[in-house]
Amino acid sequence: MTYPIAKSDAEWKALLAEKGAEPGAFNVTRHAATERPYTGKYERVWADGSYHCICCGAQLFDSGTKFDAGCGWPSFSQALPGAIKEIRDVSHGMARTETVCAQCGAHLGHVFPDGPEPTGLRYCMNSASLDFQPEDKT
Repeated sequence: MTYPIAKSDAEWKALLAEKGAEPGAFNVTRHAATERPYTGKYERVWADGSYHCICCGAQLFDSGTKFDAGCGWPSFSQALPGAIKEIRDVSHGMARTETVCAQCGAHLGHVFPDGPEPTGLRYCMNSASLDFQPEDKT
């Protein structure tokens, strides 16, 4: 699959280092790794703002859609329209729906049909794939 923003592994590594991304960000975003539950820096963040792709900066989620799913990863009930692509994932003996950034293809996590209404969705994301930007209150 191709995306509007494409870079080599070396370019992604350099970009993530420049942004001060956490050490596992490259493996999570470019090789679909998963951080351990309850270890991500955004799992317990409840401030107002928006969540963006750590790789390309595209806005993915609004903090108003974040909820405590009790699963150990930041969870959202709704993504911004067109921000995420869904891919069938049959790895690890399971059938799941992987979520990637629609702009750069960064692996974000998975979406499950067990979230709150009105969407019924739980976007279960890796903190390492996200960049939180607090709401500007000025």
